Amino acid sequence: MGVGGKFWDLLKPYARHEGPDFLREKRVAVDLSYWIVQHETAIKATHVRKPHLRLTFFRTINLFSKFGALPVFVVDGTPSPLKSKARIARFFRFSGVDISGLPVAEGVSAERNKTFLKCVQECVELLELFGMPVLKANGEAEALCAQLNAEGLVDACITADSDAFLFGAKCVIKCVKPNTKEPFECYHISDVEAGLGLKRRHLIAISLLVGNDHDLNGVQGIGLEKALRFVQSFGEDEILNQLHEISKGNSPSLQIVSKVVDEIMLFPDESPARSKTSHCSFCGHPGSKRAHFKSSCEYCGTSTSQGCTRKAEGFKCNCSSCNKDRKEKEQQKHENWHIKVCNKISMEPNFPNDDIIRMYLCNKHGNFTAGDGLCLSWRCPDTEILVDFLDFHQHWEPSYVRQRMLPMLSTIYLREMAAKPEKTMLYGQYVFDSIQRVKIRYGNQSYVIRWRKVTSTVGSIIRTNSVEESDKPQEEIVEIDEFIDHLDEDTAPQIHIDDECCFLLTDENMELIRGAFPEEVERFWHEKELKASKRRKGSGFKNEGSSEKSESPKSKRVQLRLTEFYRSAKVAAIHAKQEDLANNSENQEDGPSKGKNKVSSSNLPKSVRRRLLFE
Repeated sequence: MGVGGKFWDLLKPYARHEGPDFLREKRVAVDLSYWIVQHETAIKATHVRKPHLRLTFFRTINLFSKFGALPVFVVDGTPSPLKSKARIARFFRFSGVDISGLPVAEGVSAERNKTFLKCVQECVELLELFGMPVLKANGEAEALCAQLNAEGLVDACITADSDAFLFGAKCVIKCVKPNTKEPFECYHISDVEAGLGLKRRHLIAISLLVGNDHDLNGVQGIGLEKALRFVQSFGEDEILNQLHEISKGNSPSLQIVSKVVDEIMLFPDESPARSKTSHCSFCGHPGSKRAHFKSSCEYCGTSTSQGCTRKAEGFKCNCSSCNKDRKEKEQQKHENWHIKVCNKISMEPNFPNDDIIRMYLCNKHGNFTAGDGLCLSWRCPDTEILVDFLDFHQHWEPSYVRQRMLPMLSTIYLREMAAKPEKTMLYGQYVFDSIQRVKIRYGNQSYVIRWRKVTSTVGSIIRTNSVEESDKPQEEIVEIDEFIDHLDEDTAPQIHIDDECCFLLTDENMELIRGAFPEEVERFWHEKELKASKRRKGSGFKNEGSSEKSESPKSKRVQLRLTEFYRSAKVAAIHAKQEDLANNSENQEDGPSKGKNKVSSSNLPKSVRRRLLFE
C-alpha cells in the first residue's frame, strides 16, 4: 500500500517508461514479499502446487537473463507495533468491529503469518540455490531497498509500496510489463521534485495527513489534494516543525491570521475601509454613468459623440482598484482555507506521530551500515541441488529444470567469457557453434545463438526426446498462467538434432555476444554483407535480362486488359475484315488520298469498338 489516498495517481504524470536494457548490468533491489503478495489469489488456489516457487523461479531467470539485471532480494523482518496495529485495523475496517481495546501484536494473525512466512522461507531457499544475494530487513523490506538505493549500493528498487520514497529511494520501478517495447514503469524522485516541488520531508508530511501503512486514518477531512496544497506552502526544512506547532496551536502564521480575523469581527468600524472607485453601470469602467453620457470614458476608446459601449456579459474591469480588490479577496479566501486545515490538524489527537517520523527518517534498516562496506556477490547456481529441490517441492522432471535454467547459465557463461576468455563449454556440455540470425522482438534486437553438444555427462543430460512433454510437465503449470503475468513466460531454448548432433538455440544479448566472441560477430556480419551483395548483383542481372526481351504486357507484372486474357475468333475476324477494306481502298484511290480513307480500328469511336469486340 504505502501512502494512502491514491498516491500513485499523483505521481503517474511523472512516470518514465524505460526499455528492456534499462537494468542491464545494473543492481536492483527486489521486495520479495511484493512478488508473493502481488499474486495472493494464485497462492490461495488449492489446485496449484506452490505457485510462489514457480513464480520466483521464472521471474528470477527472466530478470537475470532476459533483462540482464543483478537482483538483490530483500525480505521483511519483524513488523513494528504500529504496522501490526494498522494491519489489524485494515482487517476489521469493514466489519464494524471496535478494535480500540485490542492489544498490539507483532502480526495480523498467527495463521496467516505462519503460512506467509513459510512461502517466503521456501522462496529464500530457492534464491540462495540460484546464487542470488538475499538480505533481511529489520522491519519493512521496502525500507531496506530504499536505503540500498539511497546509499548507491543498488541502482533501483522493484516494489509497489509508495512509501519507498519516504524511506529515501531515488528510483522505484512500480510495474514490469515484459511483452512491450518499454517494460519498466519507473519513478525518479528528481522528476517528482521538479514537477510538484515535493521532497522527502514533504512526502512524509503528506503521508501523515492522508494516512499510511502505520496510521491508516491520518487527519479526518484532509484528502490527497488538500494535503498537497497545504505542504507546498512550506519549505522542506520547516514542514514537519510546522505540523508540530499547528497541532499545539502555536503556529505563527495561524496566530497572525486568527488575530486579524478577530479584530475585523470585533471592531468592524475600525477596520481599514476599502477605497474602491465607483464604476459606471453601463460600460463597467471607473466613473459615473452621468459623466459617461456626456463624453465617453478613456477605457472604451470610442469617439465623444458615440458614447461608451455597453459592457458584455461576465465583464470584469481591469483597473487598478478592481485588481487590488480581487487580490485581497483571493488572499482572504486562501487564509480562511488555511485556517480550516490548521483547525482540523489541531483537533487530531497525538498528531503528528513522532515514531512514524523517526522511522521514515531512519537510515538503518539492515544489519549493516554504509561504512561497513556491504559486499554483494552473485554465485553460480547449484544446478543439481536445484533439480532435487524443485523435484521435491514441485515434482518437476530434472530435464525440465535444466532446460529452463539454460538462459541463466548462458548469461553467466557469456559474462565470464567476456571477462576471462578461458571457459570453453556451457554447462560442461555445449560449445559455441555459430550465430544463426538477428531476432527482433518488441523492438529489441538479439542474436539467435547455436550451441553444439560435445559431451554427455551422466545424470546431467538434457533429454531431447522429452522436450515436447517438458513444455507442459504438469497440469497445474498451465492453470497457474491465468493468475500470474507474463514475466515468467516460457524462455526455454529450442533443441534440434542434425546429423546425430544435438544443438540448442538460445536468444542472447548482442553486447554480451560481442564481448565474449568478437571474431564470430565480425564473421557473421561479413557473411551477411556478402549475401546481401550477391543478392543485389543477382537482381541487377535479372533486370538487364528482362530489358533485352520484347516488351509485352505479360512480361510486366501489371494487370492485363480483358481482351488480352480472352482472345476470341470474332476479334480476329474483325481485324481481317478491316485489313481487306484497307487494301481495297488503297487500290481504288491514289497515293495522297490513301491515308485519309484508311480504315483503322484505332480511329473508330470507343462505343463502336466495344460493340465490335463484345457483341
